Amino acid sequence: MPRFMGFVRMEEGQGNPPQALFDAMDEYIGKEAAAGHFLDGGGLYGTEDAVNFVVKKGEVTRVDGPYAESKEVVGGWAIMQYDSLEEAIAGQQDFAELHRKYWPEVSMVATLRQIPDEPPTPAED
Repeated sequence: MPRFMGFVRMEEGQGNPPQALFDAMDEYIGKEAAAGHFLDGGGLYGTEDAVNFVVKKGEVTRVDGPYAESKEVVGGWAIMQYDSLEEAIAGQQDFAELHRKYWPEVSMVATLRQIPDEPPTPAED
């Protein structure tokens, strides 16, 4: 059964979601988990304590948050499992619709990506 990763990108500093969205998400996730679709997931803290390691030109640099130049951050994630891509897309759209309905002033992107069953093949040198 195909697995997918969903994540939410949003502008940082939009504040906390309203309680109505939390309640709707609890119901939605409970329903999806009972159906075997929602495997794991959750929200993320802001970037104030985030740590990035940037690899560039053979060097590794540590960059601690917050990131003043950052316009979007990943705010949450989920690992899901569906019988088909079409079902996964419908589930991600339902998730986005909850945000539209219960937090209409938010600006966010709900992304869905399929997780491969096998690791990628390394590039040849």
